[in-house]
Amino acid sequence: MTTVQRRVAMPVIAYLAVGSGLVVFSCLLGWWIFARGEEPFAIDTAWNLFVAQLWNPVLTGFSHVMDFVGGGWFSVIVVPIGGAIALVVLRRPWAAAYFLAAEAASAGGVQVLKHLFGRVRPEDIIVLSDYGSYPSGHVANAATIAVAAVVIFPRVWVAIVGAAWVVLMAFSRTYLHAHWLSDTLGGALLGAGVALLVAAAFAVPMAREGTDAPARRRSLG
Repeated sequence: MTTVQRRVAMPVIAYLAVGSGLVVFSCLLGWWIFARGEEPFAIDTAWNLFVAQLWNPVLTGFSHVMDFVGGGWFSVIVVPIGGAIALVVLRRPWAAAYFLAAEAASAGGVQVLKHLFGRVRPEDIIVLSDYGSYPSGHVANAATIAVAAVVIFPRVWVAIVGAAWVVLMAFSRTYLHAHWLSDTLGGALLGAGVALLVAAAFAVPMAREGTDAPARRRSLG
């Protein structure tokens, strides 16, 4: 076992354990929702009524922007490719590959659960959305990006910004009545879990390129 492999052994175990747990919890929450039928949780109904009372043009505009940024062609094409290109420019090709793989796996997982549970969206939804309310694809994508960013750039401020991004995305989805609150929780669990599981597969090459980064910067300088 190389020095890099020994150094990432514990993080890989943590990625696998925590990532698996988060994905399992997301699936269990979906199963619980499915078993209840069409009846939302009490907290779902209460939160839906609460955000309806917050309506104002500023929050509405903000939520529509988040709807565009976090879904559709922009999140499926622009965000993954743009992020990967940025990482390649920073001379982190393995991190770029990890980011693309995590985004693809998260999107695939969302679609599997959507079609598996087929939850109906809130009746007062005010945007166009695809089939299945659980889990929230927008929030899952936000959580995947946030966790991947922390894996690639392990800094406290990155974690804080990432957490804020996930919370704001979750709020915007419920504000637009595109999802129940529990849908956003399921999306966050799934997106974060998938990002950690994929990180385990890329941990060694990413750690190696991170170790070699100072030398590459000196050679460029």
